[in-house]
Amino acid sequence: MGSITIINDDITTSRADAIVNAAKPSLEGGSGVDGAIHDAAGPQLLDECLKIPLINGVRCPTGEAILTKAGNLPSHYVIHTVGPIYSEEKKPSFYLEMAYKNCIDIALGNGCKSVAFPAISCGKYGYPINKASKVAIDACFAYMSKDIDIIFYLLEPDVISAFTLALQEAEQERMKNDCDS
Repeated sequence: MGSITIINDDITTSRADAIVNAAKPSLEGGSGVDGAIHDAAGPQLLDECLKIPLINGVRCPTGEAILTKAGNLPSHYVIHTVGPIYSEEKKPSFYLEMAYKNCIDIALGNGCKSVAFPAISCGKYGYPINKASKVAIDACFAYMSKDIDIIFYLLEPDVISAFTLALQEAEQERMKNDCDS
């Protein structure tokens, strides 16, 4: 059985088998989590990313995920995913859910027993934290029967609170459904 944990820490210090990078479609690094991961990983990460073919200016479409080695990070892999820009996407919840699910599928497909996530799309991409946390937790909760531990590395108090509340609500719903069965 898998688990979901929320911690207040820097994702670049994670010893999870894979960490998730909330990336730009070009995978060339950027600001926020993306910049921090690239800085901590060293130039090897960018070299790995640039090996991925660029198609119409995009290496990773919104909602998709791509695996690379982790460079100098303590994890084995970085899974790059592009979350939706909330104000520009017609179906932001669909693409955010797909980003989480595709990352977990790649992690499982590569033998990972743990994966660390940031709050995808909650920074510069403007996804409302309360909505994003529910989509994220619900997407991850679907994998609790699998052998993977999911850890959210979050730094801001409001983000931690929103994700903690979403996790509590998902656990309560599961317990209610178990009792009704």
